[in-house]
Amino acid sequence: MAEQKRSWLAVRAEQALRAGFTRAYETVRVDPGKFLLQLRAAYGLPISTFHGVYSVDPTLLDDVARRTIRSGMKVAAVEGAGLGIAGIITIIPDLSILAAITMRTVQKPSLLYGFEYNTDDEIAELWIAAASAAGVDVSRELLEKEVVNRFVPKVIQRIATRASTEVVEKWAGRLIPIASSAIGAGLNYYFVRSWGERAQTHFRDKHFAVRRQIAAAQLALEGNSAPTSYKLSF
Repeated sequence: MAEQKRSWLAVRAEQALRAGFTRAYETVRVDPGKFLLQLRAAYGLPISTFHGVYSVDPTLLDDVARRTIRSGMKVAAVEGAGLGIAGIITIIPDLSILAAITMRTVQKPSLLYGFEYNTDDEIAELWIAAASAAGVDVSRELLEKEVVNRFVPKVIQRIATRASTEVVEKWAGRLIPIASSAIGAGLNYYFVRSWGERAQTHFRDKHFAVRRQIAAAQLALEGNSAPTSYKLSF
């Protein structure tokens, strides 16, 4: 009986997570323009475009990344506490909302470290980062990155399958209504934290790789423009 209940919960959790991630992909993505204004007004970053982050002190970017992730963690905790009061009855809608909050939290480090998602390749890279945060290996599907409409649903499915396993293992306390509110808040909080921190690491590493490329290009340009000394022969 317990095994059947666990299987039912895993299936429903996977469906809810898949729906949440799909909704995040289609309708509730972070607006890059608005987030850029927020970075300037709320966090004081001296940038007019996201490319400008490559001239900003990396420690400042890291601090802003941690603060935006903490913000997502708090939103997830409040949502988990509110829906968690009824226990198992609200776990499915809770997971759907949690997936959307998590994906928005992953998108912010992407933009902060200079990676927009305007092109198909950038969108695919965003979902590769989300998969990495979930502990999912999508390397065998990288050849399909250019076909985003096929690639993203496959990645969402694999993320939902992996995350639903974690839900079944850790959300068992939600079966107890009296304690489920506090448990739901805590689990949502740490769920978003772990995904956000792994996404930050992913985009931070890519950010420094781009910085090295920029520095190498500037060095090469300076070398090519340096005056050449020579002797005049008479």
